[in-house]
Amino acid sequence: MKKFKWVSTLLTAALATSLLSACGAGQTQTQPAQPSQEAPKADAAPAGPQEVNVYTARHYEVDDKLFEEFKAQTGITVNVVKGKADELTERLKREGNSSPADLFITVDGGALNNAEEMFQPMESETLNSQVPAQFKDPENLWVGISTRARVIVYAKDRVKPEQLSTYEDLATEAWKGKVLVRSSSSTYNQSLLASFIELNGEEQTTEWAKGIVGNMARDPEGGDRDQMKAIVAGQGDVGISNTYYVGLMHVSKDPEEVKVAEQIGVFFPNQETTGTHVNISGAGLLKSSKNKENAIKLVEFLTSKEAQTIAANENFEFPVNAEAELPDLLKGWGSFKAQELDYSALATNNKKATEIMNQVGWK
Repeated sequence: MKKFKWVSTLLTAALATSLLSACGAGQTQTQPAQPSQEAPKADAAPAGPQEVNVYTARHYEVDDKLFEEFKAQTGITVNVVKGKADELTERLKREGNSSPADLFITVDGGALNNAEEMFQPMESETLNSQVPAQFKDPENLWVGISTRARVIVYAKDRVKPEQLSTYEDLATEAWKGKVLVRSSSSTYNQSLLASFIELNGEEQTTEWAKGIVGNMARDPEGGDRDQMKAIVAGQGDVGISNTYYVGLMHVSKDPEEVKVAEQIGVFFPNQETTGTHVNISGAGLLKSSKNKENAIKLVEFLTSKEAQTIAANENFEFPVNAEAELPDLLKGWGSFKAQELDYSALATNNKKATEIMNQVGWK
């Protein structure tokens, strides 16, 4: 597989040309796909409403909103089955050609790679025009629909941005007892270490993980939002989090989460070295798809300027379509250099990353 290359100028262009798009939050109910449902014959008119069946490891309200908007525009119903990426992957393998699923959507480049054998290419000029090559599999087996950066978050009242530099620096004596991070079972952390193995080697990655464990302010617990809450509570000064969690806390219905977000700073590490770790959400068209045309139409919609703008403004992920309009919060963080990495490395190095975390006592 070719190397995935994030071009920082793409984000710069998107940020420079983007305007705030205020989109109201919404929540919809989706219908589960029916495994027993018979697909219409290829040479016959579809029986009943048009549909597309999606297995997704994403659990965001904005996705449901986009599926409903897609139906409103096309008349195609999106039936959704949600679950964890590994569970859905195993389910698809069990179901084989009898699976009702048309698309598999997940949040991790490694998970996409692990499912590639079940995908068929998505040939679409619309997708080619909307999604740059660096956000797609070289053979079009999957297409990115959003990205998220894993950054350093910090207490604005206790840490100055100039004190921060790299992921590696968090493992030094300067941050002893001040680092907060979620557990080793987190896919986000496993992929972060997998990227370090690819870029820095196993020995250096092991030393880094050992340093992080030694600098932890407490045993890992909770998700990324919990690390930020603990920072504001004074349990630690810095943490590691995906960017979109910061954005979601800023617009939370919980006033306490909003207060936390306002006291948290975002820092993109390794700008002078290997770049900030970035992971991707993507969609793959299954070989067993009975609604191939509808499935491709859905991915075309999800990567359109309209849908990408809605997703960026409501879920605070970075769009893959450079024409999407960003919210002020993302524009305010500025452009950044990201890791240049083949996403297949996240899958290839996952086992070793987990072994290293267990070896150094990362709970």
